Amino acid sequence: MKKVLLIEDDTVLRENTAELLELSDYEVITAVNGKKGLEMAKINKPDIIVCDIMMPILDGYGVLEGLSKDSDTKFIPFIFLSAKTERQDVRRGMELGADDYITKPFTEDEIINAIESRIAKVELLKEEQESLQNTTTSNEDELRTLGDLKNFFDDNGIISNYSKNDIIYNEGHNSNFIYLILKGVVKCYKFDTKGKELTTALHAEDDLFGYTSFTQNIPYRETAIAMKDVELAGVSKSELTDVLENNHKLTLEVIQLLTEDVTGVKDQLLLMAYSSVQRKTASTILRFAEKLNSKPNDSIVISRNDLASVAGIATETLIRTMSDFKKKGIIDMEGRNIKILDLQKLHDIT
Repeated sequence: MKKVLLIEDDTVLRENTAELLELSDYEVITAVNGKKGLEMAKINKPDIIVCDIMMPILDGYGVLEGLSKDSDTKFIPFIFLSAKTERQDVRRGMELGADDYITKPFTEDEIINAIESRIAKVELLKEEQESLQNTTTSNEDELRTLGDLKNFFDDNGIISNYSKNDIIYNEGHNSNFIYLILKGVVKCYKFDTKGKELTTALHAEDDLFGYTSFTQNIPYRETAIAMKDVELAGVSKSELTDVLENNHKLTLEVIQLLTEDVTGVKDQLLLMAYSSVQRKTASTILRFAEKLNSKPNDSIVISRNDLASVAGIATETLIRTMSDFKKKGIIDMEGRNIKILDLQKLHDIT
């Protein structure tokens, strides 16, 4: 038998409504004012509360507010009962968290239907929550997102540390591991037929890198080097393949990651092929600043050769362009230190 707490200061209405509810197989507890009602709610933990608004000592709004502050009563379904039908009263009650609003005079069907629907809603939500908890428990080891995958790397990966300028792997070596960067920045590059270095990617903290093929023994197609002290978590390709085979939703996330990588490479190639020297230089400075986690007022430490290789222009051309940026007050340079002075102008160029 469901328990109803009825809070109403009108004696006749309270007794008649209580009798009506008891005839409908509800256990009814009554209170003559808001203060008593709030005390009884905390003691008896009813399944639902029906409460008048205009009452002495503590009105219905005060009762609802008091219930919401107690973790044992804040989720009890609450129905306001009042002769006041002004729109602002309805809105105020709902904003405070009331589940329904019945105006006096009301019929037997109106109050019974309101109570039954609210209790049924609570029971359905409870069933759904229990079902979700059971599903979550049965699939607690399932990896669904890239965040889950990165946590897997963090928990199960082989930790390795590299100092600045250390080679992590060389082009042509067996691609046995895929890495998550826990700290630092990694540059990937390769040499063209003339021996010129071309930066292919910059990877910062929380980036995954080193993947070539998950199904074939394809060697690394680029060299990876630490641009500053780096800490990595490495997972073998075979282990990661098993993870993807058993977590299909995660596989879709990895496909999306690879798609974004391909799109980024295309954008970089288009920039190198068709953009002006100034645009290439500005875009490259911004990319390095982003990957090195620098704020606009912080300096980034990067060689001119690295900047030039990413931008796809000659080092001499890059230096002349950056000197021009310096004269215009867009950047400042001192040795390898580059400081962005006018971030907006740099964005405008790109």
